[in-house]
Amino acid sequence: MNNLVEINNLTKKFNTINGEIEAINNIDLEIKQGEIIAIVGSSGCGKSTLLSILAGLDKQTSGNFKFNGDVKIGYMLQQDALLPWLSIYDNVLIGLKINKQVTKENLEYIDNLLKIYDLYEFKDKKPASLSGGMKQRAALIRTLALKPDVLLLDEPFSALDYQTRLIISDDVYKIAKKENITIIMVTHDLAEAISMANKVVVLSKRPCKIKNVVPIILNEKSTPINNRKDSNFSMYYDMIWRDLDVFIS
Repeated sequence: MNNLVEINNLTKKFNTINGEIEAINNIDLEIKQGEIIAIVGSSGCGKSTLLSILAGLDKQTSGNFKFNGDVKIGYMLQQDALLPWLSIYDNVLIGLKINKQVTKENLEYIDNLLKIYDLYEFKDKKPASLSGGMKQRAALIRTLALKPDVLLLDEPFSALDYQTRLIISDDVYKIAKKENITIIMVTHDLAEAISMANKVVVLSKRPCKIKNVVPIILNEKSTPINNRKDSNFSMYYDMIWRDLDVFIS
């Protein structure tokens, strides 16, 4: 299996009134097509900065990264960023309209996602009338609507209640496996990371470096919810927890 994403000696520094701050220090990482990679580390270590650079929203100071091939990228933030004057349906259509991909097939795909995430009956409502979790699900549908090759997720389920979080992580996992989507996910939830990912990347405190890359071998035919019941799950949890510099939040 070929590498879809290659990150080489990537470094990021910020200039502040108190001088230069290094957020990321010489990150090297290779990600294969179809892999789900979870990135964990202490709060403020640079996880989200790394994801923002990969999304093209920020620029590295040195080093480089590349996506091999004609890759379509989807990026989902913690905030839903829905436009309040548009209906939920029009919000999830934005990406398709911008990219001129409003086809019958894609509209049917969106309708199916709205039904999967229990939003179909709310599609004509404005975001203000929905709960935080419902708005986050709408933002996820908007991201998935473009059928990205690489899905960048920055704490995507943090606004959801525990039960909904488990259900949606299962759904995202199933969609990723079915469509062969590569996922790079930042999360503070170790259980979520272990249950979803093929590999968990543990970052050090700022400036972050890769402390460890832990391959996760659980039941490959299972789902994140069932993977939490795997006999090796607690072993991975303890291993990764010991690698973290401080409590994650």
